[in-house]
Amino acid sequence: MQYPPEAQAPPPGCPAHNSGASVPLHGPEFAADPQGFYEHLRGYGPVGPVELAPGVEAMLVTDYTAALHVLQNPDVFARHSRHWRALSEGRVQLDSPVLPMMAYRPNCLFTDGAQHLRLRQAVTDSLARIDTHRMSRHVDRVAAYLIDQFNGHGEADLIADYAQLLPLLVFNDLFGCPAEIGDRLLHGFSGIFDGVDVERANEILTQSLFELVSLKRAQPGEDITSWLMQHEAGLTDEEMIHQLVMLIGAGTEPTQNLIANALRLLLSDDKYSGGRHTAGLLVEDAINDVLWNSPPIANYAAHYPVYDVDLGEVAVAAGTPVVISFAAANSDPALTSNSAGGQLLSKRAHLAWGAGTHACPAKDPALLIAVLAIEKLLNSLPDIDLAVPVDMLAWRPGPFHRALKALPARFTPERKERRAPAPHGVGAPGPGNSRPQDTRSAPQRGKWWSGFLTWWKV
Repeated sequence: MQYPPEAQAPPPGCPAHNSGASVPLHGPEFAADPQGFYEHLRGYGPVGPVELAPGVEAMLVTDYTAALHVLQNPDVFARHSRHWRALSEGRVQLDSPVLPMMAYRPNCLFTDGAQHLRLRQAVTDSLARIDTHRMSRHVDRVAAYLIDQFNGHGEADLIADYAQLLPLLVFNDLFGCPAEIGDRLLHGFSGIFDGVDVERANEILTQSLFELVSLKRAQPGEDITSWLMQHEAGLTDEEMIHQLVMLIGAGTEPTQNLIANALRLLLSDDKYSGGRHTAGLLVEDAINDVLWNSPPIANYAAHYPVYDVDLGEVAVAAGTPVVISFAAANSDPALTSNSAGGQLLSKRAHLAWGAGTHACPAKDPALLIAVLAIEKLLNSLPDIDLAVPVDMLAWRPGPFHRALKALPARFTPERKERRAPAPHGVGAPGPGNSRPQDTRSAPQRGKWWSGFLTWWKV
């Protein structure tokens, strides 16, 4: 495989100065300046050589048209990692940190052909049964619960205290999780996302999902887990678990980042903060801005050419991971060559949700959750602002996401009157009957779901 010799010099601080042809996407330099790396990679053509993790080579698509070509041609570019030549030849370490995000699982994200169609139909049909009014009410309750844990403090990390927890708690309801299983699901997913004792977290997650599937086999309900199980596709228990991992995992991390990245704009960009970020339209505009310019999943959707192909003038060997850079494709200079700017041509033309047969099936619920969560926070804490200058915010390293490490904020703390606990059966929410604020405290780590259920019953 040959690369054009006219590729630009790597951006300042880029380890590619000393590491050969492939540009590493796993260090703090990339997290600090991804657009500089994408601009360098465009010097190779529509795709360029990258290193996703030490020893894991891939080609990154930075061109919008080429990205659409890959995404819309599944017969040429397969998703099943059995086509990944380096992996099948033992040249990828089995403990590589990117392997869990790329290796085959029997779900609709990593399958092709008839198997993909069968699994995808079960997922889309089940998601279509979501009652958006019920989900909206639950987002509002979860948001109120989380805000109630910190609104008396005058400060919060809007990621750890809000954006990270809210999608997980909402999904626990959508998937019909009882308290104890829901607590362990949150613990498992949080450990995987945070990289804390990942092996143990994965064990907890798998066992919890197995128990959830067993429970719903015996006691189905009005939830996504039961609907998947009842679908005519006839999913096995193993397939059920892997669809749930995909749906909950792929739904929570991107939604968390979407909420956080939009809040960053709303609290720092004069275009939004000048209006004190209270108008609903500004929230939707900020989310659209993020989807174009800072998509929560920046680089993903590994495809594997089933034979040697050319993308533009670049030869790509069969079995090479071809990763789509949604962030780079959205900022392709070809889109913004007009004076109006590419984003103004069509708000929905971005690739943040993917395209083709593997486009995100849950974009509508994710957007609704994000909009409602942001509006609830800003309306509840109208004077909220960043606690540090925006240029001091740090981004989490990693090749796949665009995710802040923390989003510290400050606001006027809410005074909470001391009140005696309401008698049993008294004090339900209603006009003139507020909740006793001093009888609750933040739940122990790992007990957020049962804590929410208890809070809501007060």
